[in-house]
Amino acid sequence: MKRTFWYFMKICVSLGLATACVEGTVGEKGEEGGPMALGLDEVAELISSLPIGNEQMSEVFAAVSSSSGNGFDEEYMMRDLFEVPGRGVGDEYVETKAAVSYEKPMRELIRESLVSRTKAAGRPDLPDVDPEAFMDGLAESDIQIYWPYSGNWDKASLPIITYAPGDDSRETNVGYRLYYDRDGNIAKEKLLVDEQMAVETPVWVINRNDDSGLRPLELIRKNDPGWGMPGGDITIETKANPGPQGTVRTLILKNFQMNRNYDCWFAGASEFFVKIGSVEDFWASTEAEMRVFTPTVTDFNIVVKRSQKGEPVPFNAVLVSEWTEQLEKCAFIITEDDGGTIDAWKCSAVVKYGSKNYGIDISIPIYSKDDIVWRGQLSRKFIEVNSNAVGHFGDVDLTFQITSTNY
Repeated sequence: MKRTFWYFMKICVSLGLATACVEGTVGEKGEEGGPMALGLDEVAELISSLPIGNEQMSEVFAAVSSSSGNGFDEEYMMRDLFEVPGRGVGDEYVETKAAVSYEKPMRELIRESLVSRTKAAGRPDLPDVDPEAFMDGLAESDIQIYWPYSGNWDKASLPIITYAPGDDSRETNVGYRLYYDRDGNIAKEKLLVDEQMAVETPVWVINRNDDSGLRPLELIRKNDPGWGMPGGDITIETKANPGPQGTVRTLILKNFQMNRNYDCWFAGASEFFVKIGSVEDFWASTEAEMRVFTPTVTDFNIVVKRSQKGEPVPFNAVLVSEWTEQLEKCAFIITEDDGGTIDAWKCSAVVKYGSKNYGIDISIPIYSKDDIVWRGQLSRKFIEVNSNAVGHFGDVDLTFQITSTNY
């Protein structure tokens, strides 16, 4: 699994990109109760053998669209496919989301296909399969249907079905194109699939989910539209405020832009993890007063889909609610996670009290094999002078904004 993190701190903010391009197995109980291994390629072959029609296309499209709207990738987990057909990742947290009924959902096609593959169905050449046990194992796995560029679907074309090959260097893989033959029946042909093909025609990639437990910013805002947004009522509970009386200044991450995908297209979008650490309402004027301040951390994540590469993605979230002139320098690092053992980047942020600068030591966890995209210090003046301007940080462009609110 690949994961990219970048940390920016008034004390610290981190964003990370996560993708997975791995092949795995599903446990299935065979005739003697022993486990049987099923690879992603076999799941792709199973799905490609189904008589998929417009209703099933609509089901998968509804699920991936809902997942996308909730801030996740264009994905449909097998768990949801079997439990609540058409449900997207995160729908269980959306208060107003209503279930949709399908006359013959995908799970019924899978059940019928598995039943037809048993010895009892006259197929002695195949191993005996317990369809219910098999489907239970599939539903309990993290396997999913990933539909990149699903927004380009013409609402008529059948899919090409492929799978994540488990090799980051691979740009193509074998797939199965479904189509209607002259008699109106579903037929399929084997071919090589690449990303450009996925842009032009529906491609379902069987891969693994690694983000369903997250709470993206879009999902949080579904139930609370103003969450993390600048503006609104601000209550000040401080005895001293370093800014002008009646005004609070706030640091916003207005938008960011990813200029390249770090991993193979079979893996999916980039999940950026945002972690904000700050010393709120900083007013210290002596070193003794410095000791009463402890950094706090808030975190959330946002997904940048492959189709959004090179485009500014609106973020509009508060990073530091009270941006003061006593903040001198910020620690900043962008890394792409390649695993390994947990390590740390030792760095510091700098604040000012009186006429002195005071360094706050920071230990930002990274992994030993991480690729560092960018790291260093950003000054308060740099951020303020470049408010609303695009800044280039390796392969990521960021737009910060300093806002002022009267109270």
